[in-house]
Amino acid sequence: MQSGSGSAITPWEHPSAWRASQMRERDDWIVRLSDADNAELRAALGHARARGLGLPTLGADDFPLPTLAVRLRALRDEVVDGRGFVLVRGLRIDDLPAADAALIYWGIGAHMGEGRAQNAQGEVLGHVTDLGIDFHANPNARGYQTRLRLPFHNDQMDMVGLLCLMPARQGGLSRIVSSTALHNTVLERRPDLIETMYQPFAMDRRGEAPAGRAPWYHGALFERAGGRLFCRYNRTYIDSAQRFAELPRLTDAQRECLDLIDALCREPALCLDMELQRGDMQFVCNFTVLHSRSAYEDWPERERRRYLLRLWLRTPQVAELPASWAERYQDMAMWRSNPSPPVFDLSARRDDLVH
Repeated sequence: MQSGSGSAITPWEHPSAWRASQMRERDDWIVRLSDADNAELRAALGHARARGLGLPTLGADDFPLPTLAVRLRALRDEVVDGRGFVLVRGLRIDDLPAADAALIYWGIGAHMGEGRAQNAQGEVLGHVTDLGIDFHANPNARGYQTRLRLPFHNDQMDMVGLLCLMPARQGGLSRIVSSTALHNTVLERRPDLIETMYQPFAMDRRGEAPAGRAPWYHGALFERAGGRLFCRYNRTYIDSAQRFAELPRLTDAQRECLDLIDALCREPALCLDMELQRGDMQFVCNFTVLHSRSAYEDWPERERRRYLLRLWLRTPQVAELPASWAERYQDMAMWRSNPSPPVFDLSARRDDLVH
């Protein structure tokens, strides 16, 4: 069914409709890199460095992985078309500067999709670390720039990836929930609310509105297109859009929908926690998985503070998006027109990173 109206809405039977209670009983979602895999990655790093190649122009052909490339594409297929997430463990980065670890990570991503800009500054490699910012108080700040608990949400592109350069002293658990399972659970428990979830909500652009466009955009929480069920959820952006007087106030039904999703995301049967270790890479499909992070306590030494790198990847599998997504993807196309290389001296860029 391609519409989401009335009794036409049915459960979405798909491998992405997993529950955390099932995933805790298995570990096939964890992939471990071998000595040979790490050697191949180091050789590819040497190849790229010897030719002066780097972000954001380095592509898959510039980062040769004779045996690993096929497995990476299979992992991408599992993330985008199957279960919706994978944890890759065992990347050896202890002896590498952050820039080299980032280049390996970008090269891995290049074999899975195309790296895209993540903000209006054209950053293609996100820095997930505490900059001492309160994203609740500053509507243009982002949760990944803080040590606060992140509400469940998804990002804009097909896949989001994280590479852990340094874990927190305590806390900072990665938490994921299948949005497909959420959809089906709403149908089971509160079918009276599902139709509202297929109707548009206003979402804040959080200071990234291109010239001539409104500071908000619209989209449903669930939509169907091209044989897929898409989810788009970020309550922080929905709530902050209410600061604009031109927008109608959220209805009681809409608030009840948001409260229900938030409550379901906290249920242990649905929410899967994982602790990212140094060198771990997590990839999730934004269309079928919501992600979050618990609050954390950092080390006092700057060089030991929690620090992750983030990729947004566009993949060839997703040929058709819901019509309402076009406007936001146009925003991201504008960001991509002027990509910026990564800067690892975050202390010098605190103000620039608040956007």
